[in-house]
Amino acid sequence: MSTELGTKESPWKLKTPPLTAEYEMYRDEKDGKPILVCVVGKTVLHYDYRCLDDLHAMLKAHGDWMELGSADEQKPAKEGTVEAWGRSADNPVGGWYGLKKGFRGRFGMYIPPLMEALGLAEVEHHPRNNRMRAI
Repeated sequence: MSTELGTKESPWKLKTPPLTAEYEMYRDEKDGKPILVCVVGKTVLHYDYRCLDDLHAMLKAHGDWMELGSADEQKPAKEGTVEAWGRSADNPVGGWYGLKKGFRGRFGMYIPPLMEALGLAEVEHHPRNNRMRAI
């Protein structure tokens, strides 16, 4: 049995940026493509696995802190935030990194802590309006 983190058997155990909620993430495959599975209580979200490299590259090019701006799929994302980029037609996948209709949002809530755990980014942990930047 593998002890490597990021598997269904040994998921990454993470906390939201304000450190108010715990959740787990792990790598999986869907329709032959690598995905991230995010388990928050009984809610399961899926994100395109390439979002980690794409977001890191965008943050490197941005060169400074960027507000997370997390929002549900049904709500508009604040311009200039990680959330807005994660659903923008201008990102490398041309739209949503979230893959489950109805649960495609919250990109700015659940992806940044994983990037921090992987050593790719620095994330603030204030009660509100957190930001991140690439390492």
